[in-house]
Amino acid sequence: MPRFFLALILLLALVAAPANAERLRDLGSFDSVRPNQLVGYGIVVGLNGTGDDALDYATLAMRGVAGRMGLTLPPGINPALKNSAAVMLTAELPAFGRPGQRIDITVSALGRARSLRGGTLIMSPLAGADGQIYAMAQGNVAVGGLGVDAADGSRLSVNVPTAGRIAGGATIERAVANDFASRPVLIFNLTEPDMTMAVLVAQAINAAVGPGTARALDAVAVEIAAPVGATDRVALMSRIEQLDIAVTEPPARVIVNARTGTVVISGAVRIRAAAVSHGTLTVEVEENPTIVQPNALSLGETAEQRDSTIRTEERGNPMAVVEGASLSAIVDAINRLGASPGDLVAILEALRQAGALRAELVII
Repeated sequence: MPRFFLALILLLALVAAPANAERLRDLGSFDSVRPNQLVGYGIVVGLNGTGDDALDYATLAMRGVAGRMGLTLPPGINPALKNSAAVMLTAELPAFGRPGQRIDITVSALGRARSLRGGTLIMSPLAGADGQIYAMAQGNVAVGGLGVDAADGSRLSVNVPTAGRIAGGATIERAVANDFASRPVLIFNLTEPDMTMAVLVAQAINAAVGPGTARALDAVAVEIAAPVGATDRVALMSRIEQLDIAVTEPPARVIVNARTGTVVISGAVRIRAAAVSHGTLTVEVEENPTIVQPNALSLGETAEQRDSTIRTEERGNPMAVVEGASLSAIVDAINRLGASPGDLVAILEALRQAGALRAELVII
């Protein structure tokens, strides 16, 4: 009995995935399995007076819609489309999308419409980059924003009332031709370029499928020999996507958003020993206006005399040693300096120029 349990433990240890393993499908995708963007133009009707209001191209579009219904507007008549709005439609056609399937669409006001709340999109075509129509859209627009106008000109807006979505609002009418079943090889593309990961992916595929099946072409693409025929290729692609890959440590990188002050430091960042002193200069301007009254018989006028006081203060922080072999040590050292997010950008740039920051500094 003990031998049985020992054999079972060894078997589980052999088949268990590494602790830092990830599925291959989470690291990239096959180049033949990709979505396609669709775009269109349409008219939203049924608005509560928040439409384009006699915008020229909206009027022309409404004439076209009315013409398709057999209604011809007299020439020179402006319909004053307060309850209608010209909109742009965007959608994403998924890979292997088939006629009859439904996809979500985004509706965005194109002109001067103040809100699309309560509107209905009239049947509109969605075309691809080749100009061909792949879907037809229609439905009620769901708007998450709110806009309210008052009589005195004041306005309150919550989120964006001029854009919305229609869940399942388009029906696919044409499928995109895909040659994944007939091309000689399959190409798996990594989401993040990495030479080491490309080699590891090729090695994992060769170990699971057979030697010589895959080879790394560059830091992104892995070429895979595959049998001809959709059925066999789908089974092979499904098997490859479920493989567990021991991921490598990401590159050392510090991302700084200068507008919001957000700083993200990856766990691979290392800082060599460096001494940092960061001071702050504060300039304060104080205005003390004084009212000067003229004498009773001087025929003068009351005047305002300005009195400005400018004070400067420079607070210097003591020099601190910044050194860390881990992310927590780096954060603790920076917190000891008491640096704000804006000051942190200057400190990181100075550390990189001094050669102490072993990471790529990306400022967005």
